[in-house]
Amino acid sequence: MDGQSLDIKQDSVAVLRGIFPNIFSEDRVDLEKFKAVFGDNIDFSNERYTLNWAGKADAFRTLQERTTATLMPQPELSVNFAATENVFIEGENLEVLKVLQKAYYNKIKCIIIDPPYNTGNDSFIYPDRFKENLEDYEKRVGERDDDGYLMKEGLFRKNSRENGHYHSNWLSMMLPRLFLARNLLRDDGVIFVHIDDNEVHNLRLLMNEIFGEENFVAQLVWQSRQNKDNRNISGVSIDHEYIICYTKQSGQRIFRGTERKTEQYANPDNDPRGPWTSANMVGLATADARPNLHYDLIDPCTNVNYGCPAKGWRYDQKTMKKLINEARVLWPEKLDGRPRRKAFLNDLSDNLPGFSSIIKNGIYTNTATKEITQLLGGHRFDFPKPSMLLISLLLQCTELDDIVFDFFSGSATTAHAVMQLNIEDGGNRKFIMVQLPEPCDETSEAYKAGYKNISDISRERIRRVIQKMEKEQQDASAKNDMFGKDSPALDLGFKSYRLSPSNFKEWRGEEITEDNLAHQLEMFIDPVKPESKTENMLVELMLKSGYQLTDKAENRGHYYCVSGNELVIVLTKMDLDIAREISALQPTPQKVIALDRLFADNDELKTNTALQLQDAGVEFRTV
Repeated sequence: MDGQSLDIKQDSVAVLRGIFPNIFSEDRVDLEKFKAVFGDNIDFSNERYTLNWAGKADAFRTLQERTTATLMPQPELSVNFAATENVFIEGENLEVLKVLQKAYYNKIKCIIIDPPYNTGNDSFIYPDRFKENLEDYEKRVGERDDDGYLMKEGLFRKNSRENGHYHSNWLSMMLPRLFLARNLLRDDGVIFVHIDDNEVHNLRLLMNEIFGEENFVAQLVWQSRQNKDNRNISGVSIDHEYIICYTKQSGQRIFRGTERKTEQYANPDNDPRGPWTSANMVGLATADARPNLHYDLIDPCTNVNYGCPAKGWRYDQKTMKKLINEARVLWPEKLDGRPRRKAFLNDLSDNLPGFSSIIKNGIYTNTATKEITQLLGGHRFDFPKPSMLLISLLLQCTELDDIVFDFFSGSATTAHAVMQLNIEDGGNRKFIMVQLPEPCDETSEAYKAGYKNISDISRERIRRVIQKMEKEQQDASAKNDMFGKDSPALDLGFKSYRLSPSNFKEWRGEEITEDNLAHQLEMFIDPVKPESKTENMLVELMLKSGYQLTDKAENRGHYYCVSGNELVIVLTKMDLDIAREISALQPTPQKVIALDRLFADNDELKTNTALQLQDAGVEFRTV
């Protein structure tokens, strides 16, 4: 407290940093980054400390491009579609991240991703063109060929080391995805990114830029290889990978910590203060560095002088005297022994011991390969992550009802880990998985086993995990019935969705000419595409109104009540009786959305409906 009034400038800067840490560089607002996020004329030309690369401005343009895409429900590919709160989405993840922004902004507790490592053999989508016609757009957001498989010509391609923009392409791929992912995190949310030596240096700099350097939590080192690799020409066996962790906002304990080992605590002398263990009191500093910690320690009862260790004692004389008076010092029986301290179990803080940044838990890549091979009946996926590794991370930073998000789902290890952890601790965590339907190599075992793309593998793994857990639950229930116990209810299911073009026609003003203007206007008398289905329009309007894929939508005949009665969506019929029925709902809806075509050029009906709902305090919109 300095007696001065509030520093308006610093207060504003602090607020801005909390919302947009990515526009700060070396503790100052970087105006070029600010323009990149909010402006149209993007240029990184000034020399300063920043991460820059060829194509960065284009990556920001890709980030800024809005989408009209939506998600199409696939009940036939789901498990327990109506009741589950887990979600699997097939589609290009950048577009999916944009689709989810309204519904999941600031809602996700934990993001875990395993992106391409950029080894020189990876194929991924990176932005290199920013103008496209309708046909290209529909391919990008999920239109399929005659056989039903996603078309990705010219977008999903290999990034070889011979490419002059080898690192730049990877950074351009990652930047917009991480930026949008940060938006979805809760204020106390965390993100884990798997990576190896190829891009770990660039990833740290990129995440500093997007999340803020002060929000870095840890660079975990995972011993991923069990046996040494003698193929590396350098003679070094690379036995590890990294997991980079950042939080949305710093200033809080992120990791819960590891369980304490309390076996060494006992109470052989019946001390009323409870179990204790013998603890070291030797210091860590030289006499020159900490002279106050260097003194002879004398037992006041026997006057035996135990001298002073080379690094002194851990406590100064005043503190040591207090420990002696409280009978917390253990005096040795032999003269050449060293005094130690009674450390009581009750004195331990609530904080658990820290989670080690080096993960050596006997769980390797080959463990994961065996895990998925057993589930799917053969080798179906290269280099999966072990579910136990992800469980160890989820245990550290999630509570029982949190949402976990993975937009590089791969073989769906994250979904497996979430369901397994829920079984172990009775939690109700939900997952959202996103996976591009990347075609499987036709020579691979996965393709020969009938898996045409990676998303097929992802979904099937989740199904097999559910089947396994249901069997285990049935066995446990049968056993518990003998003892009168109930098995906990678990969410063993997932809703499947596919990224899809909008159900509504897009006004493409740049394509309008004098000759086709009348045709364009006639087309937009009814903006609904002819092939659009009611259930697909419902999902799209919910998402674009900010409702989640798992929010309940109750069918009331001609309209749907979403999330109780917060939102009403009318898709099949509208008249004054229906309007009166909606306005009489309890609680009263906040908003009603209806298809404009339901009024069939009846302006009087539309006006009366709007007035009736307005009188009831309901916002009314048509599409």
